[in-house]
Amino acid sequence: MTIHFVGAGPGAADLITLRAASMLASADVVLYPGTYIDAAVLSHCREDANLVDTQELDLDAMTAVMVEANAADLDVVRLTSGDPSLYSALHEQTKRLDAAGVPWDVTPGVPAYAAAAAIVGRELTVPLVAQSVVLTRTQARSTAMPETESLAAFAATGATLVLHLAITRTRELMAEVEPFYGADCPVAVVSRASQPEQQVLRGTVGQIADLVEEAGLRQAAVILVGPALASGSDAESYLYSTERVQRKARLT
Repeated sequence: MTIHFVGAGPGAADLITLRAASMLASADVVLYPGTYIDAAVLSHCREDANLVDTQELDLDAMTAVMVEANAADLDVVRLTSGDPSLYSALHEQTKRLDAAGVPWDVTPGVPAYAAAAAIVGRELTVPLVAQSVVLTRTQARSTAMPETESLAAFAATGATLVLHLAITRTRELMAEVEPFYGADCPVAVVSRASQPEQQVLRGTVGQIADLVEEAGLRQAAVILVGPALASGSDAESYLYSTERVQRKARLT
C-alpha cells in the first residue's frame, strides 16, 4: 500500500479536488490536522474510516500510525491543510517513511493564500505594480528562519508578501515592512479562509495590527501585503492587449 499525502484545501469541504475526495472515500485510515481543517472536509470519508486527529501528535507518533496501518494493508490518507508543498512537514514525514520502507505519494490542494486572494477579490500580480509573490513565514516559537530570508529583504523587492503563521506578530511585522511599503500600503488578513468561521480584515500597514488585535485573531490566518492589493491601478497586461493581438494578426 501507499501513504497518500493529500492537500485538503483551505477548509471548505467543496474546495478539495476530485482526486482528494475519491481518496478520502476509499481510505481506511485518515490522519488530519484538526486545528486547521473544518470538520465538513471529513464528510468525504467513509463512515467506518479510522479518523486520527494529529494536533496532539508529534512526527514520530504520526509516522507510527501510518507505518502500522500500512503493515496491516490499510489504505491511508494523510491530510494536510492547504497544499502539501507549503508548511506541511511533508519532508520530515516522508523521510521517516522512507527509512521505514513505506511508499508514499502526494496530491496537491488549493493553498490558503490562493483562497485568501480569491476572497478579497485581488490578483497578487498586477502589471507594472508587482509581478512576484513571496510566500514566507516568521519566527516566534517555531523553527528558525534561514539567515538569508529576512522579512526586510523580501519587503525591499516590493513584491506582494504572503505571511503564513504570523498573525500573533502582526504589529512587529508591519513595523518591519513599513519602511519599504509605507504606512498606507494596503493589507488584507483572512482568517480560516472558506470556513464557517472565516473573518476578513482590510486595512493598511499602519492600521492592520489594531484591527487584528481587536478581532482577537490568534491562528489559521494569512496576511497579504503589497500595492497589488489596491484597486486603483490602470496598468494592463501585454498578453491580452490590443497591441499584442494586432501584432500577432500581422505576423500570421
